[in-house]
Amino acid sequence: MKKAAPPSIETQQEALRIAKATQKPGQTKEQTKLIAQGIEKGIAQYKKQHKEKARQADKAKKKAQKSKLAQIDAEQQPHIGNSHSSDGSSKSALIPWILLILSWIGFILYITQ
Repeated sequence: MKKAAPPSIETQQEALRIAKATQKPGQTKEQTKLIAQGIEKGIAQYKKQHKEKARQADKAKKKAQKSKLAQIDAEQQPHIGNSHSSDGSSKSALIPWILLILSWIGFILYITQ
């Protein structure tokens, strides 16, 4: 099992400051130290939970971006398969070639007259 890293000096100072601010009359230094340690643990737990939430949010964001990118790629890529499967696309591909051939024929007839 992993040992928890000791809290940072700033966290220790903040916990001690909070413990002293909430200190009751007649409370010993040992009791204040114990309260400060509990606050340190609470701060550490909060930071750990915050990191985990940020990590989960980042994973969800990346997953959403990846799925959106995959959806865009799927829409932009032409459908691969039999080109004769859809009659409309094969006819529309022939129209420019037919027009090109007819224009050349017309050009040749115009020149030869």
